[in-house]
Amino acid sequence: MGRAAPREKAKVVTADRLLRPLMVLTLTTGVIDAVSFVGLGHVFTANMTGNVVFIGFALAGAESVSVARSLVALVSFAGGALVGGRLVSGVAWNPVRHFAITAASEAVLLSIATVVAFNCAVPPPPAIAYALITLTAIAMGLRNAIVRKLGVPDVTTTVLTLTLTGLAADSSVAGGDNVRSGRRVLSVVAMLGGALLGTLLLRQWGFAPPLAVAAFLAGAVAVHAFFRRK
Repeated sequence: MGRAAPREKAKVVTADRLLRPLMVLTLTTGVIDAVSFVGLGHVFTANMTGNVVFIGFALAGAESVSVARSLVALVSFAGGALVGGRLVSGVAWNPVRHFAITAASEAVLLSIATVVAFNCAVPPPPAIAYALITLTAIAMGLRNAIVRKLGVPDVTTTVLTLTLTGLAADSSVAGGDNVRSGRRVLSVVAMLGGALLGTLLLRQWGFAPPLAVAAFLAGAVAVHAFFRRK
């Protein structure tokens, strides 16, 4: 138990240090999902549950959903997660350093996506659409692998199902003690705000502005984590 206690304390300290940057990335998820779902034709590049369901819809003959685009998103996301898994297992685990590297990689991928989408109409030509799906899904998969390893409770940055479940199940109305209700609510607000911002930018100016905002935020998180890595 003597060794376990310092290890648990270190995890709590790391979670506290990364909570705000993780919330920023949660906001970027909303932006990316707005770009993918609203702009790229009913496909998600951060939320893979949606793509599995979309494939089922498409196979049953539903319109406005694409098996090909959902499959590309799934494969690209898995590829990003694979790279993230190799990054975690390849060298000694340093939570803040690995987080900084991941956020920087995300910023680079989203910056490339911004260039690809520059001055592109909505909806885009198929080649550009698939390029954007691939780039953003790889970025989200890579991030998810590292965030999963970090294990910060109730902050996954890409999905809210368990967050909302915990918010309701642990509420005082349900007889709970409202544990971590603040960060849960903040996660919901961050993703909602990102989706709103991303959709407004997309509808007004096209793909490049929301992707540039997401890239900038990921880069800012990387810089912040880098200077606080020790």
